[in-house]
Amino acid sequence: MNPPSPPEPPGNEITVRCPRLGHQIHFAYCRTESGGLPCFKILHCWQDRFDAASLLRAELTPEQWRQCFERPPASKMISLVELIEQARKRKADPS
Repeated sequence: MNPPSPPEPPGNEITVRCPRLGHQIHFAYCRTESGGLPCFKILHCWQDRFDAASLLRAELTPEQWRQCFERPPASKMISLVELIEQARKRKADPS
């Protein structure tokens, strides 16, 4: 018997409030927020909407999973600096 397929992610019409950014965000953003990898809080933020863990386990390599969800959390200051740097990069790249 084949294993069950991962759940479908919600479309962009469904949003949750991002505790890091302070406004509504769609799943597609959370999925690639951290340099192409999911935000470390994605499982917490989306757990009430759908089974994000099953979807991400099917998509990520074991190393990517560890990198996203099994590393010690960064300090608030480091997180803020990383977010500022990501925003600067996005602003500098007009595409």
